[in-house]
Amino acid sequence: MGSKSVVDMIEASSGVHFSGFHVNGLEPRAIKETTSPSEDIQRQPFVIGVAGGAASGKTTVCDMIIQQLHDQRVVLINLDSFYHNLTEEELARVHEYNFDHPDAFDTEHLLSCMEKLRQGQAVDIPKYDFKTYRSSVFRRVNPTDVIILEGILLFHDPRVRSLMNMKIFVCTDADVRLARRIKRDTVENGRDIGTVLDQYSKFVKPAFDDFILPTKKYADIIIPRGGDNHVAIDLIVQHICTKLGQHDLCKIYPNLYVIHSTFQIRGMHTLIRDSQTTKHDFVFYSDRLIRLVVEHGLGHLPFTEKQVVTPTGCVYSGVDFCKRLCGVSVIRSGESMENALRACCKGIKIGKILIHREGDNGQQLIYEKLPNDISERHVLLLDPILGTGNSAVQAINLLISKGVPEGNIIFLNLISAPQGVHVVCKNFPRLKIVTSEIENGLNDEFRVIPGMGEFGDRYFGTDDD
Repeated sequence: MGSKSVVDMIEASSGVHFSGFHVNGLEPRAIKETTSPSEDIQRQPFVIGVAGGAASGKTTVCDMIIQQLHDQRVVLINLDSFYHNLTEEELARVHEYNFDHPDAFDTEHLLSCMEKLRQGQAVDIPKYDFKTYRSSVFRRVNPTDVIILEGILLFHDPRVRSLMNMKIFVCTDADVRLARRIKRDTVENGRDIGTVLDQYSKFVKPAFDDFILPTKKYADIIIPRGGDNHVAIDLIVQHICTKLGQHDLCKIYPNLYVIHSTFQIRGMHTLIRDSQTTKHDFVFYSDRLIRLVVEHGLGHLPFTEKQVVTPTGCVYSGVDFCKRLCGVSVIRSGESMENALRACCKGIKIGKILIHREGDNGQQLIYEKLPNDISERHVLLLDPILGTGNSAVQAINLLISKGVPEGNIIFLNLISAPQGVHVVCKNFPRLKIVTSEIENGLNDEFRVIPGMGEFGDRYFGTDDD
């Protein structure tokens, strides 16, 4: 069967019969990443990085955050714990050693400890002694909900920055930082004031200008006045609490959106997942869930402010919907979402993509029919189940090849496997995914579990039963 006959048959038929077509000889499009069903999805901690100059108030900010997160398991890890042990030669000339240089820290050890914590393993964090300039004692740190990293050069290494869900830079006046440093080093570390001032002018200030201040640009939040800025810290804690209430994958990928679960939504999921549910009820409750996902997805479209005059003669300040919009369904399961989209967006254009599914790596584009001006539109990509993510990647690559900006694509689905989320979000960080639930994973046959079976067969009534 040639590709032309497939196109003719598709355009002449209703949308429920196409998924069985397989055309030999078509070149499959490359997929950037394939995920094994055995991939272990660990519960990820929320990692906060707090950087800034020496004595800027970083520790005070960390302590205040920890106090307000009293309902969460929080651990503080200081970059100072990862100073290299000084050699005998360096000890003999310790006053000439630059503790504010990036090379003074054992970054590899820090990365190793963080990786173990992210994998759910306990680690031993060294405790650096600034009188002997060695780490002779360790403290055991167990896996936790929130990890706060604190240090002057925390944002210097991109590998360390990539671990953080939130980056905070504490900005304090240089005179205040110097006064605090003199007090700390003379009282707590037993140094004389002359040595402190000499070290400040020789190492601390140049290092701040050369290494620390330039990393301020990587911060998500800049806190002036450090621990005295209670308003900023309150807002930070509120944001952290919001993130902690989200699914773990939402903490990793800011472009993933899971609609807020209610008993109604859980009840509908219970019904459509039940193998004994009738086709009529499966369609009814699937349509309800799809409508919720579509409405949530539409909320991520751009808008313009608009004022209208109400029947009472008053002016109402509102917004105008995005006009340049279209849907694209992945045949055939994606077609189950078209009615909900049409109900929400009157007269919307809807394109179609058919991708043959055969195991995990057998993705093959069979057919596509898209609006001619799709490159000028925002696109809602429709597919109720995100499994391995390979078909999704191929569909998204097709849209991008047609000129659709990645940031203009919103991928809507009912359920998503973590493996598929990883694949899509890593390949397309500017695309948005909107789903109603995140699944446990994939089984050995690459089927979503617990899942809901073959969605297209159950929805369109074409299963074996």
